[in-house]
Amino acid sequence: MPTPDVYPTAQGPLPRLAEPFAKRARVRRHAHFLALFAPSEQMRIVDLGCGGLGLRGLAPGLDITGVDIVERPGYPGPFVLADVAAGLPFADAQFDLAYCNSVIEHVPPPARPAFAAELRRVARGWYVQTPARSFPIEPHSLLPGAQWLPAVARRRYWRLGAQGTWEDLPLLRRGELEQLFGAAERERFGPFTKSWVSVRLP
Repeated sequence: MPTPDVYPTAQGPLPRLAEPFAKRARVRRHAHFLALFAPSEQMRIVDLGCGGLGLRGLAPGLDITGVDIVERPGYPGPFVLADVAAGLPFADAQFDLAYCNSVIEHVPPPARPAFAAELRRVARGWYVQTPARSFPIEPHSLLPGAQWLPAVARRRYWRLGAQGTWEDLPLLRRGELEQLFGAAERERFGPFTKSWVSVRLP
């Protein structure tokens, strides 16, 4: 199956330049995920913030339940509409693994502890990835240094970027992710830390 596009709705020339690099990074991330967990068809996985396809687009043979805060009518599998931070309709440890890829930075900072607590409640293990605040390119707008600007300046700058519509996305530092999910490891792009990944094996 072809790797899904990373920037399917982004605007302008920046996504076309970034797409090949982002796809390669996603393939490496998925290979790392598979090497860590060796998921089988018997493993129950919940994909929190699944979007239109999520993990199912990379591993269609696995038992994956998608969860998102907006309806995803084309999602090819079991789907639950829910705000993770407000609570999920699942039992404690109902899943072997929670998968959460580039989602926690979209959660407003005051709601992040509740989001993390609910993720940890419903799954015995997890794989949580988020873009590193220290990486020189903001990964949603694809603008250099956008994440380091105050919100007012960032909002003006954002209009020049790939995302178009303004979204306030305070990226996480390593310590912030570790407070929520435990020890985090680097995902590198050349000499830079591109993402932080927190892993707990079931």
